[in-house]
Amino acid sequence: MTDISRAGTFTLGGRTVKRLGYGAMQLAGPGVFGPPKDRAGALAVLRAAAAAGVNHIDTSDFYGPHITNQLIREALHPYPGDLVIVTKIGARRGEDGSWNPAFATEDLTRAVHDNLRNLGVDVLDIVNLRLMFDIHGPAEGSIEAPLTALAELQRQGLVRHIGLSNVTARQIAQGRGIADIVCVQNQYNLAHRHDDDLIDELAAAGIPYVPFFPLGGFTPLQATELSDVAARCGVTPMQVALAWLLRRAANILLIPGTASLDHLRENLGAAEFELPQDAMAVLDRIGTKDGAP
Repeated sequence: MTDISRAGTFTLGGRTVKRLGYGAMQLAGPGVFGPPKDRAGALAVLRAAAAAGVNHIDTSDFYGPHITNQLIREALHPYPGDLVIVTKIGARRGEDGSWNPAFATEDLTRAVHDNLRNLGVDVLDIVNLRLMFDIHGPAEGSIEAPLTALAELQRQGLVRHIGLSNVTARQIAQGRGIADIVCVQNQYNLAHRHDDDLIDELAAAGIPYVPFFPLGGFTPLQATELSDVAARCGVTPMQVALAWLLRRAANILLIPGTASLDHLRENLGAAEFELPQDAMAVLDRIGTKDGAP
């Protein structure tokens, strides 16, 4: 069995988690909408992740909607004592599967209660406020009103800790003036490197950075350099991509998602593979393409 503890640990919301976690988004149906094609398979993936020692699961009640949280509850409740479940609010799904902003106080309150009910808990470990000024990436805009509303839900005892998702450095600074921010979740991977400076700033502050789409998301990472390194090291390209992230910074926590047991094992296998320094130098050059800093 893969020993994912070899990837190390980091503090998330005052608790120690393994740096290789699991993202539940892909457990919902196509387009993260509706039920999975294989419900039993989805439950098996969640149970296999927990059995492998994963103790950080990322989810949201707008995945499905409601589907992934219900699957997590069915597969894992009552939850292991060391499991940290991180969810996010700030969006709602249209009947056509569209992603729509939901920043109003009543929207955020409803979302927290939906997460509580569907996960089967009395308090949420960590709730990320997912900004929707631009659904495709971070965009400037004040987060004072929605974050203040979320902080009030925290004061009511419904939320232990608060994080931010799809945010700029300026919004993180604003957020830290309103609440204690315990993690930041943005898109970042070998090819999408816009947060390089931000990751280093958060590391200095001891704040975890949790990249979503660590393997490229709906368009898997593809690069000659990636394939060449994988072939030379005798591992898969996706394991190389994850290993690069683990070595990139100690505060990076990974949440690769999959609905496949085979892919889950492949992803977790990255914990036992350490990239040689010369391979890191080769891979670092991928992110300089397409104008990424």
